[in-house]
Amino acid sequence: AGGALTDPETGAFTLNNLGIAFSGIYAQGLVTSLELSVISAVVPGVLGLAIAYAVQTSGSAGLRRVVSTASGVFANFGGVPLAFLFIATLGSSGLAVSWLKAIGLDPYDHGFSLYTFTGIAIVYLYFQIPLMVLVITPALEGLRPAWREAADNLGASSWQYWRLVGGPVLAPSFIGSILLLFGGAFSAYATTQALTSGSLAITPIQIGSFLNGNVLSGQENVGKALGLGMVLIIAVVMVFYALLQRRASRWLQ
Repeated sequence: AGGALTDPETGAFTLNNLGIAFSGIYAQGLVTSLELSVISAVVPGVLGLAIAYAVQTSGSAGLRRVVSTASGVFANFGGVPLAFLFIATLGSSGLAVSWLKAIGLDPYDHGFSLYTFTGIAIVYLYFQIPLMVLVITPALEGLRPAWREAADNLGASSWQYWRLVGGPVLAPSFIGSILLLFGGAFSAYATTQALTSGSLAITPIQIGSFLNGNVLSGQENVGKALGLGMVLIIAVVMVFYALLQRRASRWLQ
């Protein structure tokens, strides 16, 4: 934080670094990062919850073990290897794109590109959905069958059960998981950098540019100001996450 508030030439206290970091292309980079993070949290959050619920209610212990193991592997597969996987699959000369071209359906002729905002969001789904499955499964396991049986005995419909019992109990864990996914997407760097070579302006890539020495004279500490902004945002997210987890633990112990 000290460097973010320091003039690189005189060493004096200044807010100029923060002013630059939250204006112009850097402000747009922050907005893009937030938009990408929200999309990469909400969509995988909903899909991951649906998958986890389907597996949890399947009654198959074997399926649960397979999904849990696979989710653990996929959730930790990222960075340059993940970028290469998608380039080989959905790149302009990728395998899947070549198959689509062979039947006259070239997605790149219809505005799609793996190297844009939309493409990066799709790539993030690969590890965000399995991560959601992992973090929401314990909450689903904490929904006691006795609650559902009691609701059924009292004549409650499935909708009433989820609206009045299951939903309120599961909501803190679900929202907390969304915040966790948001934090992961917001701080992700390697995959996006490998796919776009820095052409997509998001805050982690802009910070990486400063670390690589691409700095204008007098703006040496702007990268630190950008980092401070990211730390503050993640800190707020984690505070809300901790509060939600504490609330969820009251019911799911």
